[in-house]
Amino acid sequence: MDLPRNSFKHAIAAGKLQIGLWCSLCSNIAADIVRDSGFDWLLLDTEHSPNEIPDLVGQLQAVSGGAATPIVRPAWNDIVLIKRCLDIGVQTLLVPYVQNADEAKRAVAAVRYPPRGVRGVAVASRASRYGRVTDYLKKADSEICLLVQVETRSALDQLEAIASVEGVDGVFIGPSDLSASLGHIGNPAHPEPQQAMQDAVTRLKKIGKPAGILTGNEDEIRRYISWGYTFVAVGSDIGLLGRGADMLAKKFKN
Repeated sequence: MDLPRNSFKHAIAAGKLQIGLWCSLCSNIAADIVRDSGFDWLLLDTEHSPNEIPDLVGQLQAVSGGAATPIVRPAWNDIVLIKRCLDIGVQTLLVPYVQNADEAKRAVAAVRYPPRGVRGVAVASRASRYGRVTDYLKKADSEICLLVQVETRSALDQLEAIASVEGVDGVFIGPSDLSASLGHIGNPAHPEPQQAMQDAVTRLKKIGKPAGILTGNEDEIRRYISWGYTFVAVGSDIGLLGRGADMLAKKFKN
């Protein structure tokens, strides 16, 4: 059995736009529903969602075989949390709140086996199809995609150093936390964080590193794509369900 190819990793490396959806409902059924919607990637969140490893396994099983690459955001830049995600077959990780190059290096080490990193070795995990991918331990590193999240003023000051760490495949700019860090909490549309987001992608493009971002605002989506963001989440499962339900109720309640 062959190691699965990480289509998302190769696409962003080639500069191909990847459109995604944020998934926070912690539901394998919800993941199954959006699997074939046409998105290039689906972010399964554990930082701001009550998602745990057994939940993630069900969601990964639900999206398996679909066109969308599952990406998991662990709750923190933690070797144990990252190891558990990798062992259940996650090939792309978005690590939150990376503040400097040393923290980026720590994330890289967590996703790589020794001697290049510190990932613990399991010989019969879901990642290797329970041992059926016989060369998994030797090849796994090549298909792991590591995205790091930059979301504060101080992290922006270290942007090039973070992005240039070997093993970092892309940098995600977190608009909500960044706007809060800049003094505009709840208002990422304010000109100051907008300028910071544009400056960030410009700087990342200069060093050839793919940039990602999230918004549910159509005007912002098109603006971010025009600025050069490569992987863009254009909404969330919570937003789709909540707004759709609100609109339907309002349509008939009056």
